[in-house]
Amino acid sequence: MSNLEAAPEELTCTSAPNDRGRVLEPRSVPLGGPRAMSVRRTLPQRAQSFIGAWCFVDHYGPDEVAATGGMRVAGHPHTGLQTVSWLFRGEIEHLDTTGAHAYVRPGELNLMTAGAGIAHSEFSTPGTDVLHGAQLWLALPEKHRFTEPGFEHYAPPVVDVDGAQMLVFLGSLAGQVSPVHTFTPLLGAEITLPAGRELRLDIDPAFEHGVLVDRGSVVTAGVTAAAGVLVHQPAGSDTLALRAESDTRLLLLGGEPLGEQIVMWWNFVGRSHDEIAEYRREWEHERTSRQPGRFGRMPAEWEQTIPAPELPNVRLRPRS
Repeated sequence: MSNLEAAPEELTCTSAPNDRGRVLEPRSVPLGGPRAMSVRRTLPQRAQSFIGAWCFVDHYGPDEVAATGGMRVAGHPHTGLQTVSWLFRGEIEHLDTTGAHAYVRPGELNLMTAGAGIAHSEFSTPGTDVLHGAQLWLALPEKHRFTEPGFEHYAPPVVDVDGAQMLVFLGSLAGQVSPVHTFTPLLGAEITLPAGRELRLDIDPAFEHGVLVDRGSVVTAGVTAAAGVLVHQPAGSDTLALRAESDTRLLLLGGEPLGEQIVMWWNFVGRSHDEIAEYRREWEHERTSRQPGRFGRMPAEWEQTIPAPELPNVRLRPRS
C-alpha cells in the first residue's frame, strides 16, 4: 500500500526502550479524496517508532467498497523495506515491476521486498464488496537494504492452540514456523480468541512485541486494548498473556529491536535527507519517461502512476 499523504513528514526513527504496556492509539489517515477509504495508523508515532523492524502499521475496514471505492492505488515506488499485506476480508490484486502478479486473500501473506527499489500497484477486485485488513512495513537493516527486490506468497495453516485459532505468517510461535524469508528475526501471527479465553504464549525474550486488536477487547501486558489499538511490550519477557474480554481477533507482531536509525518519507525508507531526495528524483524521472531504472520496468497495464509529493523548499529536519 502507498502512503498517500499529501505532505508526509520525514521521520528519523529509533528503537528506544519503553515502559511495559504502552498503549498506542491510532490516527485516521485518508487514502485519497473525500470518498476514499481511510486507515488507522499506529506506527510510526512520537511515542514509538519501531516494534522490532516493524516500522509502519495501517489497519483498515471493514469498509463497504460501494461507499469508499475500495483500494485503488496506482503504481508507486518503495525502497529499503518489505511490505506485508494481510487481509481479513476482500481481495486485492497486486502487480509489480519484478513481474509478480498475485492476489491478496484473507489468511494469506503477500510479502514484497523493495530493497534497492521496486514499484507496485494494488486494486481491490471487482468481486470485493467489503475490504478489511492490515498493511505493514518492515525496515531492512543497513547491510541488506539494497538487496534485490522480490515477492513471496504464503498461506499458513490454521491451528488450534489452547482453544485459540492461530495463523503464523512470519517467524515461529507455538510450534508453527513460517518459511518466508526476512532480514531480521521477526514474528507475525493472527490470533482469534473466544470471549473469556486466556492464552499464555512462550515468546523470545530478545523480542519486543506489539498486539494490534482488530476486533473485540483483550487484556495484555497489564492493559486493556479495544479494536484499533496497538499495545507495545518491550523485550525482556519470555511469556505473553492474552485474555479476551469479548470475541477477539488480533495481530501479534514481534522482533529483535532494530538498533538503527532510519528516515521514512512518503513510500521511501532511507538513511538521510539527501538519499530520500534522490529516490524521489529518480521516481519522477522513471514514471514520466517510462524508462526502467532503480524501480524496474513498469507493467504495460499501468496507465497511471502516482507522483511523489513535493519536498519542502527548506531542508527537512527529521524528528525522533
